[in-house]
Amino acid sequence: MLLHVDEEITFRKLEILLAFMETGNLARAAEKLEISTVSVHRALHSLETGLRCALFRHEGRNLHPTDAAQALADVARDVLRTMSEGIRATREVAGYSSDRIRIGSLYSLTSRTVPRLIMGLKLRKPELHTELVLGSNADLLQKLRDGAIDVALMAVPEGTADVESEPLFEDDIRFAAPVGSPYSGQKEIDLAACAGERFVSLSEGFVTYSGFVESFRVAGFTPNVVMETGDIFSLMNLVSGGVGYTLLPGRVWGVMPQNVQLIPLQPRYLMRQTIALNFLRTRERDPNLLALLALCRSSKAELA
Repeated sequence: MLLHVDEEITFRKLEILLAFMETGNLARAAEKLEISTVSVHRALHSLETGLRCALFRHEGRNLHPTDAAQALADVARDVLRTMSEGIRATREVAGYSSDRIRIGSLYSLTSRTVPRLIMGLKLRKPELHTELVLGSNADLLQKLRDGAIDVALMAVPEGTADVESEPLFEDDIRFAAPVGSPYSGQKEIDLAACAGERFVSLSEGFVTYSGFVESFRVAGFTPNVVMETGDIFSLMNLVSGGVGYTLLPGRVWGVMPQNVQLIPLQPRYLMRQTIALNFLRTRERDPNLLALLALCRSSKAELA
């Protein structure tokens, strides 16, 4: 049967004990740990309380360790070493400061933002292996919470107190139409005048789908969606093939089929996405994540 460990005995107090045993002096132990002498004395006394035996002899203002203190110090070294290894192993399983980082991303960010980010990260941490996972906003948020990815390049999620976001750039939703369509010559699109058209869209869960739905809500009608798809490149090809019109973020401009154009919407339909590096608050001190955050903050203009 295991002996109950009193709550007075903690890892921090064992660290303080070892510092005192190594320095032999309250003041030097306090200086080494960057705490007060009173804190050192209190910690040593509480260890005696938790163990229910004396660890030190008092000679004036000085404390002298007993054989019992030496025995506890020997065990404390092994305990702290084992716990340190356990923390390291646990963090590696969770992806914290491992030799790889798993980046989740929207499909639409793979043409520019993702490659530049990965290349920049390679320059900062060449030993770090990068794994890319693609999905919708909803998919990536769930994977982030499940620990399947370390960070997510996507729109800032709403109502997520457990997620921190580092904004990278803002992007507007635009009307996508084949070159030569009746809308080609227009400087901006009035969605309300498109009620009779056929549309294609992304499936639910993508941030662009949310903007799509909201824009048509403002327009005052439900669009005739003839087909949905799970990635934005397929969506562009559907527009190129004349299957239907759609709404797309401006960031896909450079990778669209040549016969597809993006036309601004009238201001009342304007939907703006904030694209960010998103991560769980519990991971905010991960060295790999800190390197990625530093890269994002110094290279925002290049990532847009």
